Amino acid sequence: MVATRMPLASHKFSLSCALLLAVCIPGVAGAEVIARKSTSYFDIKGSTADELDAALNQRGPLAIGSSSHHPGATKIRFGGSATYSESNGRCHISSVKVTVNTEIILPRWRDRRGASKQLSVIWDTLAGDIRRHEDRHVEIARQHARQMEKQILALPPASNCDTLQERANAVTSRETERHDADQARFDRIEALNFSSRMQRLLYYRSRQGNSQ
Repeated sequence: MVATRMPLASHKFSLSCALLLAVCIPGVAGAEVIARKSTSYFDIKGSTADELDAALNQRGPLAIGSSSHHPGATKIRFGGSATYSESNGRCHISSVKVTVNTEIILPRWRDRRGASKQLSVIWDTLAGDIRRHEDRHVEIARQHARQMEKQILALPPASNCDTLQERANAVTSRETERHDADQARFDRIEALNFSSRMQRLLYYRSRQGNSQ
């Protein structure tokens, strides 16, 4: 039996901490998904809601393939490797490791001191929604990393390891396309619901503030 370790095709996806979090997601024997998450910030200034909105539009991160700035972003990169074993003239996948590295980019308001209570409530509501949105992008990426690992490990033996590696890379490419589609679908739904969601969140926050 001969074992060969080969890298999987690497893919990068970017969307509309400095803590590093490493999480190992257990799977079946011979399989591993490693997810790493970090967060970085960009500073904005403003003393009114309009100024904060303008600052986000001017200083927010750019998504790949877009010229518009976003209030937050998530950079995603898939990678990994697989170990192939040859036995009795057939090549088998004996282990798979998929990695997904994510970096969340969030706004940080520098002029909070001295701001009105109303503006602080608006900002806290918006900032919380931005973080929730980007955290969901991270979770979508991790879900697809787990799917990628399962599908590669389930590939049947091939006549040679080059063929099996091509099949593994095809799975990686196909699952990455599905990942991209799911991320884009999530963004579309979030954009459609943004106004009603913010109104609802602001209403709940105001109710909580009045009850204190």
